Amino acid sequence: MIKPDFSQPVPTQLGVVHFIGIGGSGMSGIARLLIGMGHKVTGSDLRDSSNIKALRQLGAEISIGHDKAHLGNPDTVVVTSALWPTNPEYLLALEKGIPIIHRSQALAHLASKKRLIAVAGAHGKTTSTGMIITALTAMDQDPSFVNGGVINSVGASSKSGSGELFIIEADESDGSFLQYETAISLITNVDPDHLDHYGSIEAFHAVFAQFANKSKEFVAISSDDEGASEVSKLISRPMISFGEAATADIRIENIAENAEVSFDLVYKDLVTHSKLLLAGKHNALNAAGAVAILVGLGFDFEDSLREVAKFQGTERRFELHGKVRGVSVYDDFAHHPTEVAAALNGARAVVGVGKLITVFQPHLFSRTRLFAKEFAEVLAASDEVVLLDIYAAREDPEPGVTSELIFDKFVDKSRIHYAPSWDQAPSVAAALATEGDFIITMGCGDVYRMVPELLESLQSH
Repeated sequence: MIKPDFSQPVPTQLGVVHFIGIGGSGMSGIARLLIGMGHKVTGSDLRDSSNIKALRQLGAEISIGHDKAHLGNPDTVVVTSALWPTNPEYLLALEKGIPIIHRSQALAHLASKKRLIAVAGAHGKTTSTGMIITALTAMDQDPSFVNGGVINSVGASSKSGSGELFIIEADESDGSFLQYETAISLITNVDPDHLDHYGSIEAFHAVFAQFANKSKEFVAISSDDEGASEVSKLISRPMISFGEAATADIRIENIAENAEVSFDLVYKDLVTHSKLLLAGKHNALNAAGAVAILVGLGFDFEDSLREVAKFQGTERRFELHGKVRGVSVYDDFAHHPTEVAAALNGARAVVGVGKLITVFQPHLFSRTRLFAKEFAEVLAASDEVVLLDIYAAREDPEPGVTSELIFDKFVDKSRIHYAPSWDQAPSVAAALATEGDFIITMGCGDVYRMVPELLESLQSH
């Protein structure tokens, strides 16, 4: 993968913009904003997708596959850290001297004239961002936003609004979230991740503190997460804490984890009961963080919670895709042990008496190597696990690092089924399922593409 060169200045006029890897939620969201501003947008990606289809309908010219011929003659090229340095479009842009900027620089440029709210954290960013956007929209603020997933109630991951606020999901994986001129920041948690990039937990904490201290107004931060607590000690900006801790400024009490999680939220002398449209304790925490942002902005506490509770979720966050012969098929983006544990805990509240069957695709060789034991432990919350090969994404293979590392750490081998061949997995999962069961595909790679094959396999079993 390329190392972002943040020393490259952003052109004053972006002109015609070419996106290499335009299909991702973040990149497609930025592209959508630029089209709305009147820019000609071109792009390329390895495969077609719903995001690409939507951009084409808006006028973007997008090629499938990466080739020099796909570059054209843009004024600016936008890339991500996941780009391989051998990408032919990237190499040709370098040769031609076309300005190449990281997606975070493009987003910072678009948000520079607005009051920016940046949401960061190892988990919960997309949902928390969506909750804030949903509430602000309902309260007639018409915010601009770029989220890491399509917001179900909006049908898009980005929008250019007329209001003063701009809300973004900020990516901590490569330090690019330091590019933003943030007014307000939300840190959902600082669970160790991306240690292949940062090298140590201390460095990971330090960069989050640096991100928080760039906030001109205030920081909302978890009171419960151990990493966030360490980061809090390094923050010099005003803070609003949220969580279950007795010291939290916005405190969660009496959580009931049913199909729709309910809880009490306490702020100063006010106690308000709420029930979300989502499952899982983690979503109660996400809601508390969103309310912390809204209260910090000056909105009424009870009004804020009421509007946050109307959030309908985002794509790839415990998303139902179909039901065949009484078996429900869901998909979820979880890819870190803490996320997997939270997703399965929420799923368990929905499943009831049926079996929970997880089709898990590990993401990154480094993450699998670092967390094989933890993945095995949290996946054990499933009744059955179908384990796929690693989705490499931006990384080269590591000798000896395969999904077998997780398989070997799994205690009850009778409940885990290693299916390194993609073609095997749908049939294996479908054969395990009976009426009333739930199958959930899980991971942030391309495992979601298996859902149609799973539904088809269920028909034939």
